[in-house]
Amino acid sequence: MSESSAEVVADVASAAVAASAAGAAGGWRRATGIAGVAIGVVAAGAAAGVALERMTVGRGMRQKARLALDSAGPYGSLRGMPGKAFADDGTELYYEVDDLDAEAAPAAIGPRRRRLFGRKSPAPVTVVFSHGYCLSQDSWHFQRAALRGVVRTVHWDQRSHGRSGRGVAQGRDDEPVTIEQLGRDLKAVIDAAAPEGALVLVGHSMGGMTVMALADQYPELIRERVVGVAFVGTSSGRLGEVNYGLPVAGVNAVRRVLPGVLKALGQRAELVEKGRRATADLFAGIIKRYSFASRDVDPAVARFAERMIESTPIDVVAEYYPAFNDHDKTEALVHFADLPVLVLAGVQDLVTPSEHSEAIADLLPDAELVLVPDAGHLVMLEHPEVVTDRLADLLTRTGAVPAGATVKGYGSTSTAQPG
Repeated sequence: MSESSAEVVADVASAAVAASAAGAAGGWRRATGIAGVAIGVVAAGAAAGVALERMTVGRGMRQKARLALDSAGPYGSLRGMPGKAFADDGTELYYEVDDLDAEAAPAAIGPRRRRLFGRKSPAPVTVVFSHGYCLSQDSWHFQRAALRGVVRTVHWDQRSHGRSGRGVAQGRDDEPVTIEQLGRDLKAVIDAAAPEGALVLVGHSMGGMTVMALADQYPELIRERVVGVAFVGTSSGRLGEVNYGLPVAGVNAVRRVLPGVLKALGQRAELVEKGRRATADLFAGIIKRYSFASRDVDPAVARFAERMIESTPIDVVAEYYPAFNDHDKTEALVHFADLPVLVLAGVQDLVTPSEHSEAIADLLPDAELVLVPDAGHLVMLEHPEVVTDRLADLLTRTGAVPAGATVKGYGSTSTAQPG
């Protein structure tokens, strides 16, 4: 569905098919009819797979399988110390803190941190994770599990996602969501959860764009406190040129009708949500296509991604979509030029193609560029061992984690509360 899995196109595909099936009158029927034709190009491959599955597995069996995966999968079960920050428009932003293990050795103080904080013993480095569109903080499950107790981390839900409140400006004033607003939201979370000490900023997809927007508006924060950055499957701009793996005619049709259709669907949210549930099989196929590239993805992980995306209401999808075409933070990258930077992407990412990560790395020549073969947009769930390994290396280089520290296995699913 969205820029973070099935991305924009995928969720609308499900919603448009559902709304068309549910029916309505006049312009609504016409709008969803057009959408069904245009987005049918996207859904065709997924629908073929679903049709084959239906020949061999009954609907009741598929529902039981989903329920079994929901109950057995531990993904997204990690919780930390909860907190709330408030955006400049009053939106309540939910975050959780995983503190350092009380018995863990203090992080090494590297040259940059000595320069920033002088002789004073600095506060622990805090790693702030920002998630992508239509996901939540739980999308970092594997990395969170691996780093618990080793370094102080903050995981937060972007406005209208996860446990955060719906955007006040969007609901009250009908203002569009902007990437700039997300940058200010991140600043509010940092002020509340990590008001002092060095920072490492980690962002996936929209989360990476949020980090760029933070730098664009608060360059002094980057200069004075940030000691490292990781951009995972993200883009600094030109998202309007992404074809999502579609033929030219198909992507042009989608771009032409999608903004209006999304707005119409958002106005019929209750109807569309019912339709999404009715077309769960098709939706799951689309999510898998736009989230993963490997054939052997753990079904529980795939279902976990599906649940996160399902939880994002269609009107939130509609609110966010226009922001991506407007996003251009290429010039903001200069603020990261003197920092250790990790740029990582899946080679087969159809949502934010790896060429966008390469473009970021070209502007940050000292950055480490990692392109992961056989990986799609949700690379941190699909190949968590690679993402965790490179992130641990970045944290060591910044002094956030001592060189001798042991980062736990990426697959840990412990649900123990922080000490």
